[in-house]
Amino acid sequence: MSDPGSTRPALSSPGSPSDTAGAGTAGTGASATVSARSAYLLLATVIVLWGINWPVMKLGLADIPPMTFAVIRMVLGALCMFGVLAVRGGIRLPDRHDLPIVLSVGLLQMGAFLALVTVALQFVPAGRSSILAYTTALWVVPGAALFLGERLGGRRLVGFLLGMAGVAVMFNPAAFDWTDRDVLIGNGLLMVAALAWAAQIIQVRGHTWHASPLQLAPWQFTVAAVTLLPFAVLLDAGKPIDWTAQLAAVLFYNAPIATAFCFWAVVTVNRALPAITTSLGTLGVPVAGVIASAAMLGEPVTLTNLTGLVLILGGLAWLALADRRPSGNR
Repeated sequence: MSDPGSTRPALSSPGSPSDTAGAGTAGTGASATVSARSAYLLLATVIVLWGINWPVMKLGLADIPPMTFAVIRMVLGALCMFGVLAVRGGIRLPDRHDLPIVLSVGLLQMGAFLALVTVALQFVPAGRSSILAYTTALWVVPGAALFLGERLGGRRLVGFLLGMAGVAVMFNPAAFDWTDRDVLIGNGLLMVAALAWAAQIIQVRGHTWHASPLQLAPWQFTVAAVTLLPFAVLLDAGKPIDWTAQLAAVLFYNAPIATAFCFWAVVTVNRALPAITTSLGTLGVPVAGVIASAAMLGEPVTLTNLTGLVLILGGLAWLALADRRPSGNR
């Protein structure tokens, strides 16, 4: 989706992992600034659209193999973004200084994350998936302390521990079937996906952008599509695509709406509202994901999921607030 602050990607929905690649540090020309009222409306729209996309992706996997779905989504996303930039007259090759961000976002945030999440959705309910995928920002905290020398203490430590308590609740033996191989694989892939995105965030911390996120987005989608294509050919060989009206609707929702529109919307919101507002606001995505999954797929809203959701979002909110404090109080 999506981490707070001027030196991090803004929080986004992992349901649309490409959507805010570095939006918080965008260069000039990302989009026109809108009024605060319009920005809040866009933020609310994005929260709903990304939340709904979790059950939508789950529905799509009934008709299309997971890796093929991931590749098609990235190709359509690239085409939509190239189209947007063509209309705006802004298509340009990435500057060599931006190549690391193009590759890391394309390989990790888009490619690896989307592939792992899409496969996991075959085994894990969409609502639970949206919660676990949102643990990405939690893993950034120890990673930044270990590899970047950032201080882990005070309020940041409290936020991290609160979020990890939520993860522990989600995996407690009373509510998690440790004997089911598919359950283990699905939930494990979601955690690896969150770690992959966290690694990408750490890798680009402090990157100086020479082009805006919108200008780099189609190239990042292209890198992801090219990376995923061999895996789709290998892993989905012999698995047919059932070209139903439902699949067409799912692909339409994922490409121009949940990917292209939401990417533009979040870049616009990040330029119009304070980073902390966007960061805390987008914590509503997994909430919307749980509600949408219950409404569209009939998934039960369990006490375990609710407790884990509250703890994880509480930890993320605490981290976001801590990052707005003076460094000596963190």
